[in-house]
Amino acid sequence: MAFGLSPASDSGAGLLTGHGTILIKEKTGLPARRWINTVPNDGLIRYMHLGNKERILLTSPKAHSEVLVTKSYDFQKPADARVTLGRLLGVGVLLAEGEEHKHQRKNLMPAFKYHHIRDLYSVFWEKSAQMVNLVTQEIKDGKAGTDTNDKGTVIQFENWLSRCTLDIIGIAGMGFDFNAINNPDTELNNHYRTVFGGQSSSAARMLMFLGMIIPPRLIRLLPLERNNTISDAAKSIRSISRKLIKDKQAALAANPDQQNKDILSVALESGAFTVENLVDQTMTFLAAGHETTATATSWALLELAQRPKLQADLRAEIRAQLPSFAPDTTSNIPMTADLLDKSVPLLHAVCSEVLRYHAPVPMTRRETSVDTSILGHPVPKGTNVFIVPWAVNFSTEQWGADALEFKPERWLDSHSHGHEQGQGQSKAHSGGAESNFSNLTFLHGPRSCIGMSFAKAEFACLLAAVVGRFEFQIADPEGWDIGDVVTGIVARPRGGVKLRMKVVEGW
Repeated sequence: MAFGLSPASDSGAGLLTGHGTILIKEKTGLPARRWINTVPNDGLIRYMHLGNKERILLTSPKAHSEVLVTKSYDFQKPADARVTLGRLLGVGVLLAEGEEHKHQRKNLMPAFKYHHIRDLYSVFWEKSAQMVNLVTQEIKDGKAGTDTNDKGTVIQFENWLSRCTLDIIGIAGMGFDFNAINNPDTELNNHYRTVFGGQSSSAARMLMFLGMIIPPRLIRLLPLERNNTISDAAKSIRSISRKLIKDKQAALAANPDQQNKDILSVALESGAFTVENLVDQTMTFLAAGHETTATATSWALLELAQRPKLQADLRAEIRAQLPSFAPDTTSNIPMTADLLDKSVPLLHAVCSEVLRYHAPVPMTRRETSVDTSILGHPVPKGTNVFIVPWAVNFSTEQWGADALEFKPERWLDSHSHGHEQGQGQSKAHSGGAESNFSNLTFLHGPRSCIGMSFAKAEFACLLAAVVGRFEFQIADPEGWDIGDVVTGIVARPRGGVKLRMKVVEGW
C-alpha cells in the first residue's frame, strides 16, 4: 500500500525502526499532527513503527466516516488493549465488540439521552459548588497552603477536580456518593486511585512499554508489585459495585415505581444486563467518566490562567447569568439545563475550544478484524489504524490557518473565522470546521463516546463554578510549559494544575 509516507520522509526514521524512534521520543500525537499538515495524502498516511510494523493514520473526514460509521465493526479495539483494559474493566460498552456491543449500547442509550442527562445538571452543579465552597473556606482559614500573598494562595487544584468528578460519577452514574471532596482517603477512594490514578507512574509506563514487546497475557503474570496491587484494588471495587447493584435490585423489587436518575439504575431497570455485566459497566463509567472530565477542566484552567482578559470576561458572564451559591450550603441550588445550555455562550465556546485543543484522549487505535478497505485502498486483516484527535483537531485544511491557535471565539456565531468552510451551520456547534469528523474528541458513530452530553454538561458546571468564584494565575510561570504533557489513560499537564488563586467576593 502507498498511502503517502515512506520511512525515509521524516528525519530520524530508520530502515529497521521505521518511525518508531520518532513516535517514542516525541509526545503522543505530535508526529501525527505534523504529518497531517505537511505530508501530501489522499486521506490516509502510511507509516512504520518499530520493526517496520505498518500503521495507517486517518486524515480526512471521508476516511474517518468509513472507519467510524460505515464499516465500524471491521475496525475493532486491538486484542492487546482489550486484554489489558479488560483485566480492570471487564467487558462493558467500552470493550465489547460486534453484536455484544450493539446490545449493550442499545440498552444503555436511554440513560444517556439528553432528556435524562438534563435531570443530572443539579448533581453536577451541587458537587461543583461543594468543592468551590470548601476551597474558599480553606483559603480564608489559611488551610489551603502557606504560599500566600496579595495575589492569592498557591493550590494544586488538579487533586480537587479529581475528587469532585469522582463524586459526580458516583452519584450520577451509580447513585453512590464517594464523598471524596470531603474525605479523599476513604478505603474506596484509595482503591480507585490505585487502579485508575497511577497510569502515569513510572511503573505504569514500564508496563506499557513491555506491552509493546510482550503479550499482555504474559505481563499480567509477571511477579510485579503493581500487578498485584492493581488486581487486589480492582477486585475490591468490583465487590463494592456488586453489592451496590444487588441492593438496587432489591430496592427496585420492593418499590417498582421508584424514580431513580442515576445511570446504573436506568440500566438495571432495562432488564437487559446481568449483575456481572452491570459491574463491568460501573468499572467502565469510573474509568471513562472521571479522569477525562477532570483533565479537560485542568487544561481549561491553565489556558484561562494565561489569559486574564478572557478569564475576566468569562467570570462576568457567569456571574451575570448563572445562580451563585452561598458558601455555607450546597442544597437546593436552582441550576437548570435551560439556564446552563442557553445563557452562557462564552462558557460553551471556551469549553468547546478546550475539548478541541486538549482532547483528553490523544489517539485511539483500531485493528482490522477482516480484510477490508478504506477509501478504496485494500487493508488486510490485522492492520493497525490510528484515529488521532491531537492531529485531526489541528488540521489547517479542515480548521483553517489558525488551527494551531487556542481561539474560543471560533465557536461564537459573531466571530468571522476567516475559514470559508462550515457555512450553513452554527459556529457554536462546528467551530467553523467543514465536517463533524473534523473534531474527533468524542469520536463518531456506533463507537462514539456514549457519555458525551454528560461530560459536556459536567465540564461546563465545573468550569463555571471555579471561574465564577476565583481569580487565578499560573503559580510558577517561569518553570512551567503548557506543552509538557504526561500521557496515560488521559493526557495530563505535567506537574498538575498549580495555580495562585484568589477568592473574588460577591458570588
